[in-house]
Amino acid sequence: MRAVAASAVCALAACRSNPAAAKGPYGDKVADDVPRIEKATGLKFKTQPHLEIRSRAQVREFLLQTVNEPDVQKELEHDASAYKLLGMIPDTLHMRDLYVKLLTEQIIGYYDPKTKVLYVVDGAPEEYVGETILHELVHALQDQYANLDSLEHIKGDDDREAAIEATIEGEATFWQIYLSMGWQGNVPAQLPGGWDQIRTQIAEARKTQPVLSSAPMVIQESLLFPYINGSDFVKRFVARHPHVSPLTALPQSTEQVIHDPAYFGTKPDLPSTITLPAVAGEVDQNDLGEFGTRLFFYQHLGATASLSPDSVLAAAQAPTVRAAAGWDGDRYALIQSPAGNEIAWVTVWDSPIDAAEFTTTLDDVMMQWRNVKPQVTGTVRRYDDGKRTVQVSSRTISGRAVVLYVDVPSGASTNILDLSKVQVTAR
Repeated sequence: MRAVAASAVCALAACRSNPAAAKGPYGDKVADDVPRIEKATGLKFKTQPHLEIRSRAQVREFLLQTVNEPDVQKELEHDASAYKLLGMIPDTLHMRDLYVKLLTEQIIGYYDPKTKVLYVVDGAPEEYVGETILHELVHALQDQYANLDSLEHIKGDDDREAAIEATIEGEATFWQIYLSMGWQGNVPAQLPGGWDQIRTQIAEARKTQPVLSSAPMVIQESLLFPYINGSDFVKRFVARHPHVSPLTALPQSTEQVIHDPAYFGTKPDLPSTITLPAVAGEVDQNDLGEFGTRLFFYQHLGATASLSPDSVLAAAQAPTVRAAAGWDGDRYALIQSPAGNEIAWVTVWDSPIDAAEFTTTLDDVMMQWRNVKPQVTGTVRRYDDGKRTVQVSSRTISGRAVVLYVDVPSGASTNILDLSKVQVTAR
């Protein structure tokens, strides 16, 4: 979905020696951008990028074909079920319909790794076309060294997929902004505080897209994460490793994208691998990651997700930030039972204190979301509002603090996953 989602929001990232012109549409623009991108990244295009013009109807048809692929529809259906069970989208929301509207809103252009062609919409606003071409040319260069098509197809690990997407889109956004603004040398030193302003501008630009700005918070923030947090991650990567592609050492989790020590530390912090036992009625397994866990708390307690971990705003929202900090892995099973949809969500934490922060913050979540207080018995917390029952239990597995969150219809058994049979291993 990365290439398609990029077309929906790449315009949000816009801020503002010439060889012979290339052939084809926008040839002068391509010929001007190619050497600038090569100089900035330290990589040479192996082949001349190919650009074609497509009508808005042709681009819409391409996007609709992608959304209508059976695997994509199944993913959207499962994501929607999980988000609804976690209270992150309305029960009435139809995910596919929303994505169709999102992906056809203000289409400007996109790079398709399957055809190796950069497509620009005929009649797209000229003030955005130039920056879109620059952005997508970076994707074309990436694809010549790292096969974007294979990187984009990760099943059952949304957190890792989000981290990779953040690197891919973040690099294109970083160089787009860097080159569009004519910066030279050390960007952070040259423009103190400037990147925070750019991050804010990208986030605020969602207001120019009515469908995006009215979408549920989890959808908005998930689409913005690759551009805002991703470009911030690539900025930090480039400062440490100039002329090295971040695609050669991809982050493995959104935790690594958000926190410098997790990726740039002497020993990178890789998430634990969680293996769930067989669960009756299971229809899908996946994960949320640290960023997705943040979104869960932000949804119910109120905050902004696309934050630099050391920003003033993040500090002001410390309770919700802390509730997801210390994340070391998670895995959920989506279950269909005769009583209705259910979810069993296992999280692993760096320390018992981090696990306790997570569980106690759930008290605030349940009060805000369902207006219910916990019934506490030992290490088990139970919340029941007469419609749904949530049970949270803790355990130490392989020396790690583990929390199980179960949500079922009221009256149904909460014993849907045996926590004692969960396996936790270090990567």
